[in-house]
Amino acid sequence: MLELEGVEVRHGAVPAVRDLSLTVAAGEIVGLIGPNGAGKSTTLHAIMGAVPTRRGTIRFAGADLVGLPPERVARAGVALVPEGRRIYGGFTVDENLRLGLAARSADGAPEALVAVYELFPILFEYRGRPAGALSGGQQQQLAIGRALVAEPRLLLLDEPSLGLAPAVVDAVFGALASIRDRGVTVLLVEQRARRAVAFADRTYVLANGELQTTLAPRDADDTEKLVAAYLP
Repeated sequence: MLELEGVEVRHGAVPAVRDLSLTVAAGEIVGLIGPNGAGKSTTLHAIMGAVPTRRGTIRFAGADLVGLPPERVARAGVALVPEGRRIYGGFTVDENLRLGLAARSADGAPEALVAVYELFPILFEYRGRPAGALSGGQQQQLAIGRALVAEPRLLLLDEPSLGLAPAVVDAVFGALASIRDRGVTVLLVEQRARRAVAFADRTYVLANGELQTTLAPRDADDTEKLVAAYLP
């Protein structure tokens, strides 16, 4: 479903991603981990067209995404849940969710909202409340739900567990498993390296913008291998 080949992204004169190649098959959850500044978020933003790709190819379902603006990438079936959630605190929960409908046609919009409310019942309960009044975990559910109402085929998540308590993290990862079961492919940037490796079908490790290695779920219990890969 997603293929990056030889991708390079620069922030000014500074290379942020160098010669990156990775693949995500339909129905997979694939992790992307690494230290701060490794290029993880930049990779997601390059896929979405939010930052320019200097060289290389990014293909989604066989179509080239390089050079497309974010709105066209979104309409092609890709959605991003950004780091820090970026919800609109003064809007209600329902209003925030309806913003996600801008990436799709009106057809099926009510059904898309119903599906999100079924996945996150607390959002339905609080649908008339200002989003800024929600807890951190509820705001993360809202950010994910806002992406899902567009019914993407590929969901990009940037640090979904950031700042959340362990029990809330469990709930978020449980929701991601349900999302995959509903047919959505997931590329996950995650700070909790061990958790990401155990959860994903496979996990790419970045450092200094370059791919270091790929880890399988069984590697989550190998502390020595995980540390060696995460801190090259």
